[in-house]
Amino acid sequence: MTKLQWIVVGTAVALAFVMYFGCETTPKDIAAVEKTRVLSAESTDIGSMLQSAKQQLSALEASNVLALENELNDALADSAKIEPYKALSGQWYDLGNPGIAGYYAQQIAEIENTEHSWSITGTTYTICIQRSEEEKIRDFCTGRAISAFENAISINPNDLAHQVNLALAYTYNPPQDNPMKGILILKELNQKAPDNVLVLNTLARLAIRTGQYGKAIERLERASTLEADNPATACLLAQAYEANGDMVKAQAAAEKCRLLNQ
Repeated sequence: MTKLQWIVVGTAVALAFVMYFGCETTPKDIAAVEKTRVLSAESTDIGSMLQSAKQQLSALEASNVLALENELNDALADSAKIEPYKALSGQWYDLGNPGIAGYYAQQIAEIENTEHSWSITGTTYTICIQRSEEEKIRDFCTGRAISAFENAISINPNDLAHQVNLALAYTYNPPQDNPMKGILILKELNQKAPDNVLVLNTLARLAIRTGQYGKAIERLERASTLEADNPATACLLAQAYEANGDMVKAQAAAEKCRLLNQ
């Protein structure tokens, strides 16, 4: 990806959404077992995904991908592979395949093992969850998004963004045995950090999706008192007010949203 694309993907879902203190993290041995369980349950693999995706490419697109793969194959040291991995991730993202883009972002994270690279990986996989219509692809991306955000959390348990993004991954593709898991994580975060604007905005966004406009407005108005110039809050308020039929407030919030995003 270009530097700008990495910034956009890293802050998307923002989807890239700061942290309650005293967060209890999963012991490393248990986390490792959970990661193995999640990945072993995948109903597809990257080889199958690449084969299928390449069949849909034009001759020029296929040529560009092949050139980047050859560049990667020529790189011997792990450090030399990072730029080809970034280029392949960006290429597949531009081609509309965030699942494969996430895979290459994951290769970078496994080399660098930084909070930022794991967050990029998880966010890219989360975009895959949102966009993919195939259940097996959604499941592939969900398991890997969860693992990526858990890795980011283990590196920096004091950054709430990783916790929120983990919750969103569960929310966009809930586990069958615990469909409320993502919401429950967010509500727990809200209890521990009731004045955190990021959590309030995220809960409000989900409330708008489910038609709970009054609840969304309540949270967003609270967020607005805490951080008056937060553009996400203003834009979400415009949506919530409009959906709730309050067009005067909706127009005012929409204008504030526009000004704050200039």
